[in-house]
Amino acid sequence: VPMSRVGVVIVAGGTGSRVGGSELKQLRFVAGKPMLLHSLQAFQSIPEVAMVVCVLPKQYAGDPPPWIFQSDPERMLISVGGKTRAESVSNGLEDLPAECTTVLIHDAARPLVTPEVVERALTVAARRGAALVAVPVRDTIKTSSGGDTAEGTIDRSVLWAAQTPQVFRTALLRELFERAASDEFRPTDESALHERY
Repeated sequence: VPMSRVGVVIVAGGTGSRVGGSELKQLRFVAGKPMLLHSLQAFQSIPEVAMVVCVLPKQYAGDPPPWIFQSDPERMLISVGGKTRAESVSNGLEDLPAECTTVLIHDAARPLVTPEVVERALTVAARRGAALVAVPVRDTIKTSSGGDTAEGTIDRSVLWAAQTPQVFRTALLRELFERAASDEFRPTDESALHERY
């Protein structure tokens, strides 16, 4: 059996400031287990995945919650989150084993990822070089420069809400992060790097 060459970086390094409360959202329980564990187990159920790197906030990386080991510890590493998402992903990429030539970046706050979606993203990335999961925007989107008057309506037929996983060749993504750092470009997701460069 050839060695699996797919690595996953699950970003759980954020503080969840938009959610509120002191508990990290990615550690909150959903349907009986923490969000992060849902994602970790989903990726480890895929035979092609050789390693999953969980990027945790510094205070948790040194002393991870015990439930994280309800997974395959031989296929899991823990990395330390940075000040930004880009820093956290870069840290996770650094810790990924060299044999992982393809990498999926995934947000721990998206616990309902299915193996079918992951397999489809991997198939598209193998054919096209990269892939991201996205859904059509169903809401009507308005523009407003001041926030108090609607100035226009954007054609939602061309709008897609980016999600994760996002799939790339590992070496390319590392290179794109280096370019972004030297340009002081701060992407909100990894596909923004791919689009820009």
